Amino acid sequence: MHSSHMHYTGRMSKKLTHTNDAGAIQMVDVADKSETDRVAVAEAQIQMTAETLSLIRANKLKKGDVLSTARLAGIQAAKQTGLLIPLCHPLALNAIDVDCVLDETIPGVQVTTRVRCHGRTGVEMEALTAASVAALTIYDMAKAVDKGMTILCVQLVSKTGGKGGDWHRSDS
Repeated sequence: MHSSHMHYTGRMSKKLTHTNDAGAIQMVDVADKSETDRVAVAEAQIQMTAETLSLIRANKLKKGDVLSTARLAGIQAAKQTGLLIPLCHPLALNAIDVDCVLDETIPGVQVTTRVRCHGRTGVEMEALTAASVAALTIYDMAKAVDKGMTILCVQLVSKTGGKGGDWHRSDS
């Protein structure tokens, strides 16, 4: 995504936060940050054949209810982000929503996630992880009939809260 597609309403940091002055990898120290409400929304799409989409709509895949399983996988993934992404803090999340909508125009499934916490660091990675794993779960459940599915556009849609301010993708 080119930067012209984004609109940042907070301050822009010129320094990478996950490296120290010597360039070594570090986990950011958030002890002195203020606790604020933080929300992040992310999305992913999984493109498939129209036939595969019809099978998911009719709940006719052998592995079971694809969309319910993908929602649960996304929720579980958000809670595990601190274990999966090396420099993410483990967070006490207040809410995780995973919405999977069948979309004939893709054709496929639009996954949208929303993660919320009251804390010292943002939940962007949790929302992105939830969207990614929900899409991967859809792939896993439908791969027997469509190995050519493609996961597209895993991206942050918005984030609010924190010292850095709010950010909203301008093309969403």
